[in-house]
This record gives sequence, C-alpha cells and structure tokens, in this order.
Amino acid sequence: MTAFDYITVLISIILGLGITQIMTGVADLVHQWDKVKLYWPHLIWIVLVFILHIMEWWETYQLQVFNSWRLPFFLFLSLYPVNLFILARILFPFSPQEGATIDLKQFYYANFRKFFLSMTILVALSITSNIIVHGFTYDQLIEVALFIIFGWVALRNYQMEWLHKVMATGLLLAQTITIIVNWNTWLIR
Repeated sequence: MTAFDYITVLISIILGLGITQIMTGVADLVHQWDKVKLYWPHLIWIVLVFILHIMEWWETYQLQVFNSWRLPFFLFLSLYPVNLFILARILFPFSPQEGATIDLKQFYYANFRKFFLSMTILVALSITSNIIVHGFTYDQLIEVALFIIFGWVALRNYQMEWLHKVMATGLLLAQTITIIVNWNTWLIR
C-alpha cells in the first residue's frame, strides 16, 4: 500500500459519509412525498453539493504525485471533505415533527446563512489548497469572487428570493459548463 492509498482511504470515507447524507436526505423526502413542499433552488443546491462531493473524490486522485505526506498537510486537506459533509447535513431538515409538512422554501431561508457561511469556508479551503498543490492560477479569481459573494450574502442576510434563484441557477450552469469544458482533462488512466 502506498502512502497515497493509505491517505485517500480516510478522505474517501468522509466523502462517502457526505454522499450518504445527501442520498438519505433525498430518500427521506421521497418517502414523505405527500408532506413535502419542494423549492427548486434548494433542490439545485442538493445537486450541486452532490456534484462537489464527486468532484472532490475525483480530484483527490491528482494527489498521487506527492511522495511524502505530513500530518499537518493531511489534516488541512481533510478539512475540505469534512466541510462538504457539513454542507450535506445542513441541506436537510434534521427531524421534522411527525405528520408536519416539510416546507423546503421555509427551511432554506431559515438555514441559508449557515449554508452560505459553510460555502464561504469551502471556497477559502479550495483556494488555499489549490495554491499549495498547483500554485496560483487565474482560475482562482473565480473562486475569490465566489468567496466574496457567498460571504456577503450570508453576512448581510440577503433573503431576496430572486438573488437565491439566480445564484443557484448560475452555479449549476457554471458547474455544467466546467464539466463539459474539462471533459478530456478529467481523465484517469
């Protein structure tokens, strides 16, 4: 077993726990379908966080180029999947009251600040990790913009519905374009 194999097992477990949170949350919503009032921006965030989990697992493969690992670096790298797990957990009602309607719009606006603060932390971790692993690239300017936007919306407590709809839709579109553009780049042989 190489150091890379050993290190990535724990990262994969953490990412797997986050994916489990998402799949369980969606299954719970489907199970209680007649009591759920859907809110499409919230559903987009569920899809985006799921994709972020998969992308992090995929990108972890690039770390195989490291020959020597140190615990502080590993602890830092594990913060990103831990934060993704927290994001996955924040997306779903913890334990709705028996027989109560689950209004995802109401839930979203009651919790979006926590979610956006966690997204701000996630972007900051991504920027720092990318600089450590790959050095500075101009792609990180997009991440800096996202850091500012998420932080600003969370700190100012912007509850304008149009803003949240635009952000969710825009990020889903950007994520889709990123996957299409990097189709041949994200290749494991």
